[in-house]
Amino acid sequence: MEAKMTNSPLPPPESSNIATVRTLYKVLACGAGEMSNLIATDLEWWFHGPQNCHHMMKMLTGKSSPADFKFEPRSIDAIDGGRVIVEGWEGAHVYWVHVWTLKDGVITQFREYFNTWLTVRDLRPLNWLSATTLWQSHPRDLAKRSLPGLMLAI
Repeated sequence: MEAKMTNSPLPPPESSNIATVRTLYKVLACGAGEMSNLIATDLEWWFHGPQNCHHMMKMLTGKSSPADFKFEPRSIDAIDGGRVIVEGWEGAHVYWVHVWTLKDGVITQFREYFNTWLTVRDLRPLNWLSATTLWQSHPRDLAKRSLPGLMLAI
């Protein structure tokens, strides 16, 4: 299934960041291609979910192959200038959200949420009185599942 892109026109950095992240998923899906120009050598990584579900990190480090777990993005959204959020699910038991942070077109930070609902809120000093929700999990066919919820504050 083709991932959707936000409907509004994006400024060049955001559309470029989405393109970088889309390229990463394409390289991971076929198991061939160069990732080193997409990801910083000192990538900061954070994971929330069951310990046996570190699927993306295993793929990024070469400990698993595309046959072990298929990441099929269902939505890709750019938020806050340097972040791209990718969401996907497979059936009733697998739901994931990836938050990629990019600087100068290179991925510098990765947050993986597996079987966890996510809300991203802007809590910076200028907005702390009226925190704005920038992104929220799209439950779709998983709406009846009971999953832990987390808030990513930026």
